[in-house]
Amino acid sequence: MAFSCRPSHAPAPVEHSIPRVSISGRCAAMRGTLLLPSLALTVVLRGMPFAQAAGTETTMPSVAATLDYTAGKAAVEAKDWPMAIRRLTAAVRADPGNADAENLLGFAYRKSGDYEAAQKHYWRALKLDPDHRGAREYLGESFLEMKMLPKAEEQLSQLVRLCPAGCDERSDLEAAIQRYRQENP
Repeated sequence: MAFSCRPSHAPAPVEHSIPRVSISGRCAAMRGTLLLPSLALTVVLRGMPFAQAAGTETTMPSVAATLDYTAGKAAVEAKDWPMAIRRLTAAVRADPGNADAENLLGFAYRKSGDYEAAQKHYWRALKLDPDHRGAREYLGESFLEMKMLPKAEEQLSQLVRLCPAGCDERSDLEAAIQRYRQENP
């Protein structure tokens, strides 16, 4: 009797069945058949640039950076500033070219009351993307919270340049400046 990987009660294999190999005396479907090519593709794709909305190119963020950014964003939405800071810090370490993560990290620091750290991250976001509207808005708002109206107005002028027809970031900073002026005559 010839050796067979099939149990005696299993039907005979059809011509197009999955190849089987013997592992430690047991037969298993070749689960690893696609593993090596998948890993190779992952390695290749991680180094390939991809287009972003702004038309700039960057390397694809790691899975860890993406997960940390997503968790950090959720923590911001939940107003859990310590968790947001932890997760977004991990995201920017894993993906140092992510202006959105830097901006959101600055936001979390500002909401936690650390204006120095907030501004550091807003400026990093702007270094990565000088036209980052969110960073311009949040930086302007942080200047208002620090009673620095002229600096907030500088950020507003940048937003006017970036979106002359208007945008949410410009409208939000204009409204914040207007409130500031009413509260601080």
